Amino acid sequence: MLRKLLCLLLITFTFSSAVISHSWTTTKLAEPSRLQSAGSSGRQIRVAPTSKILGHPLWPGSRFTEEQRERAVLRGLNFIYRTALVRRNFRDYGPDYIWCFYTLSAAFKDERARSLAHRMGLERARLWRREHPSVPADADAGLISELAYGNDAAESFGLRDEEFREQLKRAAPRYLARDYLLFDPLTEPPPSDVPDECDYCGADDNPRGSLVCHVCKHKLTIRTRYDVWYDALITTYVGDRSGITLGAHYTDVLKWLPSLRPYNAKPSEKDEEFYDTVYAITHIVYTLNNYSQYRLSPQLLPQEFEFLKTNLREAIRENDADMLGEFMDTLRSFGLTTNDPLIRRGMEYYLAHQNPDGSWGDRHEKDIYLRYHPTWNAIAGLSEYAWQGEGLSFPEVKQLLEQWAEGMSRP
Repeated sequence: MLRKLLCLLLITFTFSSAVISHSWTTTKLAEPSRLQSAGSSGRQIRVAPTSKILGHPLWPGSRFTEEQRERAVLRGLNFIYRTALVRRNFRDYGPDYIWCFYTLSAAFKDERARSLAHRMGLERARLWRREHPSVPADADAGLISELAYGNDAAESFGLRDEEFREQLKRAAPRYLARDYLLFDPLTEPPPSDVPDECDYCGADDNPRGSLVCHVCKHKLTIRTRYDVWYDALITTYVGDRSGITLGAHYTDVLKWLPSLRPYNAKPSEKDEEFYDTVYAITHIVYTLNNYSQYRLSPQLLPQEFEFLKTNLREAIRENDADMLGEFMDTLRSFGLTTNDPLIRRGMEYYLAHQNPDGSWGDRHEKDIYLRYHPTWNAIAGLSEYAWQGEGLSFPEVKQLLEQWAEGMSRP
């Protein structure tokens, strides 16, 4: 009898030790100091099946745990950082990478994830500063916009370069609003005649109204007015944040918002207007709430709030990890919490669809932007934010928003 009892205790101890060891090896993540070698060698963090990780349910009855959510966020951050270490990727998307890490580090409620994002972004921002010591004398409008974006992102991490900023301020007035924004918001609404970059030869300088590429003569795709408008909104947001006027001011672009309403586009594989409408609305929210630092009152943007609530499920139906994160991120800004069924459904989708390398989205996609950006949005959708109360990036636009909302409520 004693021998049987000892054997039982030994088996129990061995099983418990194995569980503890497995839990540690599957939850430990690389710190930034170790990520350099991981990124350069192409090694991936090994992930155990999430069903074997024990912890506290996200909510009563949830099949996922808080520990799984936290781990998924950290794995996503590690994936983005590994891709940012690739020189070609950082050359093409450096400012966007830095902004990604900044917005997450500034908004995260979780201190561990917040600290990790800050260290990753600071390291990349320092590299960007070293690689961009001055503004080229022949910089065109596109390059000036990109450098302004990078400068603002680096300054967000406290890396100010006054001489570089002054060079940008001197260079920016050389070009007009149409050069930066593709239209002049001082004189016209968002246009519907701006051709997209040529799919065949990559030409991006075809004049407005062009239906055929002037270089290769192939047919061009025309951008929707929503797409043109929210690009302009982002550009002027960056310019006004950093004190560098890029053709116009944020309010000059925002004032055309009523012309984009009502939002009638429906989901369709052949209709880009729905997707551009989604991203236009989410970027209204982002640029108004300083990228998830402030809550927004739904009363200020009632049509936008309703559109987001109505269409979130479409992102899940389409298996679109990128769009889903923007829905969730902006709805949280309007006050939705983990108690809301929409947010819960999005979180469960993400926790069930993370790739083995820590990313979300199509693992076979060759464009790295379409790998790290869905991952950024998934991290945002899974995260709790440390809101700074209700507020606006540009308080002066509040009266304008209130006037529009009041006008909508009148019979």
